[in-house]
Amino acid sequence: MKRQLILENGDRLIGQAIGSEEEKAGEVVFNTGMTGYQEILSDPSYCGQIVTMTYPLIGNYGINRDDFESVDPSIHGLIVREAADYPSHFRSQLSINEWLKKENIPGIQGIDTRKLTRIIRETGTMKGKICSMDVDVEAVVKELQASNSPTDQVSRVSTKNRYMNPGVKERIVLVDYGVKKGIVKDLVTEGYEVVVVPYSMTAEEILMLQPDGVVLSNGPGDPTSIPHSVETVKGLLGKTPIFGICLGHQLLALACGATTRKMPFGHRGSNHPVKDLQTGQISITSQNHGYTVDAESLQGTKLKMTHINVNDQSVEGVKHLEYSAFSVQYHPEASPGPEDAKGLFKEFKSIVENNQLATGGKTHA
Repeated sequence: MKRQLILENGDRLIGQAIGSEEEKAGEVVFNTGMTGYQEILSDPSYCGQIVTMTYPLIGNYGINRDDFESVDPSIHGLIVREAADYPSHFRSQLSINEWLKKENIPGIQGIDTRKLTRIIRETGTMKGKICSMDVDVEAVVKELQASNSPTDQVSRVSTKNRYMNPGVKERIVLVDYGVKKGIVKDLVTEGYEVVVVPYSMTAEEILMLQPDGVVLSNGPGDPTSIPHSVETVKGLLGKTPIFGICLGHQLLALACGATTRKMPFGHRGSNHPVKDLQTGQISITSQNHGYTVDAESLQGTKLKMTHINVNDQSVEGVKHLEYSAFSVQYHPEASPGPEDAKGLFKEFKSIVENNQLATGGKTHA
């Protein structure tokens, strides 16, 4: 069965239907990863987006029960050149088409994904809709042009209630803006007691949990759409060590007086080179974001840029000059992606332990 993708600029690409029959709109983005499609499909940071995979064959190792980054996927659609009908892997339980149908996510295969990627690179990300062939194309284009980009993505994907992952070491409060399972897993692996809390919690409520450190998680959308979270980070600065990841990195920057801006087409993939400005070391990183910290806005703040993107010189990491707070734009848990940056969890651990020594031990009961 044929299906089409209609973009808000009027472009129309026709392919074959996979997944659900539902018609869905969203911001059309592309990801350059060759593997890791299951983690991408279940990453809450893709909330409301239609993802184009630039690698031509997707689904060849199927879908398994273990590699999901969230329980309920929030992606609005998937576009691929070819979806494998017969996956081959000992852990595979479903084909990608079967899983998309199960989760009511529409998809398209057989379109020219290179052409679509060039359109996005040249014009920037734009809204699109996965539709049947019998819709009024002009009406859909007008609908897309008139619609506003969502601002409630974080509220959709953040946990509604706090919950605990037991551990034997320090207590880490993880603020969930759309956290991936991999981040929780890496923190638990360090032995921490990890308390995951909703993004709506205030600094006072978080501090009442007596954390030994706070992690600001990844998440979807524009960081300026959750100003109360910026105020929360302001209230935490200087009171507990902070580690920001992706959206959490942007929120830390905003809390310290810097600004953020929307990128033309963002960074989405598992091959982005990042340079540590202190050591000169280059790490290959996994990324998924459409906004970035404005480098010039760091001037006059208490933040120092620590990492830079080798490709476009965008800000990839900052560190506070007075307080125990640092952040990175990429995903150190590497789900999916290379593990070059996993050492950042050890760096955070060192900061937490040093803070414990400085304050005479744990502060929570």
